[in-house]
Amino acid sequence: MIASLTGTVAHVGLDRAVVDVGGVGYLVHATPATLAGLRVGETAGVATTMVVREDSMTLYGFGDPDERDVFEVVQTVSGVGPRLALAMLAVHTPDALRRAVAGEDLAALTRVPGIGRKGAQRIVLELGDRLGPPSGLAPAEAAPSAAAGATDHSERVVEALAGLGWPAKQADDAVAKVLAEAGADSVAADEVASTLRAALRVLGGHRG
Repeated sequence: MIASLTGTVAHVGLDRAVVDVGGVGYLVHATPATLAGLRVGETAGVATTMVVREDSMTLYGFGDPDERDVFEVVQTVSGVGPRLALAMLAVHTPDALRRAVAGEDLAALTRVPGIGRKGAQRIVLELGDRLGPPSGLAPAEAAPSAAAGATDHSERVVEALAGLGWPAKQADDAVAKVLAEAGADSVAADEVASTLRAALRVLGGHRG
């Protein structure tokens, strides 16, 4: 089992990155939040877990071991595979998931694309207290404010939302709403993750 990787970031895509470790490029699937912290050409370390199937071996990467542990635990729920587990961590931080499960907050869980009310109920029932208590105070997940000289990464957020299953028009409208409420014209590179989560909250509130 590959528990972590430390190497040079060779490529960063919409939902994956390639980390070069000693001349070997490892393809790592990750959340937009994790990918937003990677820079091509720089050294980076990611916590990892490998999912082995009959026809594939897929490596998933995370910003820290806690996120990886939550990813592994939520997959013990019936019907939750790696793709859905990764979507859960794209929408919520580990502690936000802990609070949602502990508080039986079905509305928060159904904000994740692919999770309906019955699925959320199953997650709450089957996980119980297995995720453990939140590690601290709720992190600031409000929409980001404008940054001087920020590079526009709005399209990256829209693409990430589309990759999670939202129609492009809805995704674009949600990002525009988040930026308007924040008084910002663009998204900086280090704000991609927080903007994505804010947009997902907007979309979750309009789920039909």
